[in-house]
Parts: sequence; structure tokens; C-alpha cells
Amino acid sequence: MSVTRRGVMKGGAAGALSIALAGSLDSVFQTSAGADTGEAYGYGPLIPDPKGVLDLPEGFSYKTLSTEGDPISDGVVVPGHHDGTATFPGSKPGRTRLVRNHEQSNNGTRAVAPAALTYDPAANGGTTTLEVDKDGDLLSQYVSLAGTSTNCAGGRTPWGTWLTCEETEGFTGQTKSHGWVFEVDPHGQRTKPVPLTGLGRFAHEAVAVDPDTLTAYLTEDAHGPFGLLYRFRPRAHRGDYHAYLQGGRLEAMNVRGVPDLSVVQEPGTKLHCRWVAVPDPSAKTESTRMQFDTITRSQKLEGAWWGHGKAYFVCSYSHKADGGAADHAGQVWTYDPRTNEIELQLVFKPGGKFDGPDNITVSPYGGGVMLAEDGDGDQHLVGTTKAGKPFAMARNALNGSEFTGVTFSPDGKILFANRQEGPGVTFAITGPWHKLRA
Repeated sequence: MSVTRRGVMKGGAAGALSIALAGSLDSVFQTSAGADTGEAYGYGPLIPDPKGVLDLPEGFSYKTLSTEGDPISDGVVVPGHHDGTATFPGSKPGRTRLVRNHEQSNNGTRAVAPAALTYDPAANGGTTTLEVDKDGDLLSQYVSLAGTSTNCAGGRTPWGTWLTCEETEGFTGQTKSHGWVFEVDPHGQRTKPVPLTGLGRFAHEAVAVDPDTLTAYLTEDAHGPFGLLYRFRPRAHRGDYHAYLQGGRLEAMNVRGVPDLSVVQEPGTKLHCRWVAVPDPSAKTESTRMQFDTITRSQKLEGAWWGHGKAYFVCSYSHKADGGAADHAGQVWTYDPRTNEIELQLVFKPGGKFDGPDNITVSPYGGGVMLAEDGDGDQHLVGTTKAGKPFAMARNALNGSEFTGVTFSPDGKILFANRQEGPGVTFAITGPWHKLRA
């Protein structure tokens, strides 16, 4: 069904989902959401889980693996606060490796690793590497990086590593500076607890890397003032594990006349960007976001993902009561390096069924995306069809904890997602993905 933008703004935005989508975008978001609940498309209505853990559509099932506190080895358990995750080919055909973040500073269930993999002994965050078989059953796991803080999201590199991001500028008791990005080898051979200082020191959230230029686009979740969208242009011209260790240029995005992205409420709006060098990426005396008189900000810059030749990035919400220029319950933007423009793809209106999008990934089915909710009320995994129609893929039936780390296996057969707390756990979701209703 084709819906015009006028129809979206007049009727669709008042629907149960309260989402407006652009009417003439690429294959990720092509049409608008209607006024129904999404049960007629996607994979159908969610079926209550008899175990009260995870509601899924008919035909889908889940496995729980790697729960916070599970023993790994002598004196080592699975850390807490599961967050951003990516997948990689495993050690044998049919296997998948996951690298998963743990968003905790000097709190939570500690990430414990050998000294050679530990950055700051005072910090409890880090990453865990898991390997699963073709059915999503856990084969092995270990703490692959420790001594980092508030590892929130990150990004997968074109050369097959994970960039884990610290969403902090420091904490009480630290023995080393924090607010960096670290690189983790999913096969465990080259990981070193060394910050990639060229990518700046700030409250990092996520990274999307352009495979052609190796440029990294980074989101910052911060306030007082709000965070920025950055890009890092490396000196290296070849993509490998050492590419970002060679340094480069860190820049912040500025859109003339738009000091706050929340003022843009019309999906399909395109804005030309200007990139301004960050004077002191290491933030030795002043936070990077405070080093500008005029710059474009957003209240909650969160997830990022590279797909369809663009960097996707998410603004979870904006509240005028908290200093935002306008109210919304979530935005999804794209940045196209070919045109040097950002485009508003998706807007969540306040009071709708879904709100607070956070982590994002591009789906291999139907050209849509999957979003992890971190909002009010029920927490969902929210998908979109090729026609841009949103639907509930899953619901946290256990508690109010957010979903994180949504990502597909390399072969697209398993959707992985985390429940962050209560306790933290990773789900492996399988089912008839090919039966997506457009």
C-alpha cells in the first residue's frame, strides 16, 4: 500500500504506532506506517510466552544463553549489563562468534580477564566473546577485554573486528583515563587493551564504518551540553587491525541553522553537512562537545549501523522539559557520504506504542531494520518491512529492562538480542524469517 507523506502527517502519525515515515526513500524505509498495530504485516501478532520471558510471533522460538553470573572458568563469571553486540564467522563453518559489551563502570558483575587483556583494574566493564553452533547453542565463552568502563555500543569494522565504545568521561577511582574506543579481535589473537585515541575521548555510544573510505561515524550520548555526531578520517588507506592505531582527523558535524536535530520533524528532510575539526580530540582540558561555539547537537544520540551505502544513526528521544528544542520519541537518520547530507528517515511521535529506539541493525530480510527499544512501558524489538511498515518482533515479558545488541548472524538465520538487566541475558531467536509480510 502506497501512502503519501501528506497522508502520513495527517493520519498515520495519529495511529497506534505513532510513527511517520518518509514516502520515497530507499529500500529500508519506503512508505509510511498506517494506523493499525502491525499485526497484519511483519510476522503477525506476538504470542505470550508461557515462561514469561520473551513474546514472539507464531513459529519463532528463542534460546537463552550466557546469563549474567553464569560460571565461565575458575573465579570468572559472565559480567553484567549486556549491551552492544556484533557477530562474526566462527571457528568452523556454521558457527558464529559474538562480541558483546558490558555497560558498567565500577559497578555490576565484574569483567575479569588476564592482565594482558585488562586496561584499568578499577573498571568493571569490558567485552565477552561467545561462540554458538548453527542452532544457536552456546559452545564457549570468555571475557575478551576487561578494565574498561561503561561499554555501551560500538560497531563492526570492515576488516572483521569489534570497536567497543566507552560511554563515559571518567569515574571515581579510575587509574587510567576513560572515554575511549578499543578494538577487539573476535578470534582473540590480536586484542590489546590499548585505546584508539584518534577516535577521541568522549561519551561514546556507537560507530558505523564506511567500508570504502574506512571513515568512522560516531555518536555521543551526553548532556550539559548535548552530544555530537563525529566522523574519524584515518590516515590509513588499507583496512586491517592496525588501521585506526595510525591516527587521523576527528571532526564534528554541523548543519547551518540547525542547532538541535529535534527541530526537524518532517521525514524525508535532507540537510547539507559541514564537518569541523575537533581542536583537542583527547579532551585534555575540555570535553570535545564543549570545544565549539556553534555546532549541531542532539539530546540522545545512540545506535549506529552501516548499510546501503549510508551511516544510520538514532536519536532516542528529545524532551523540551530537559532542554531539547522540540519533543519526539525517537528519530532515525542516515548520512550519505556521496552527497554529504543527512536525511530524516523515521520519527516516533510521543504517546505511541513504540518509543525510545536505541541499537539498530539492518535486516537481511525484506530490506528493513531492527531497532531495540529503550523507552517507557513495554520494551520491544521493532522491525520494519521493505515497505517501511513497523511491527513488534519481540517483547520483554519478564521485566522493564531495555533490549540491546540486536544483530543477525552472518548467515541471517539467527537474530541475537540482549536483555540488559534482571539479569542480563543473550537471546538467540530463530524462525520462518522468509515469511515476512510486506
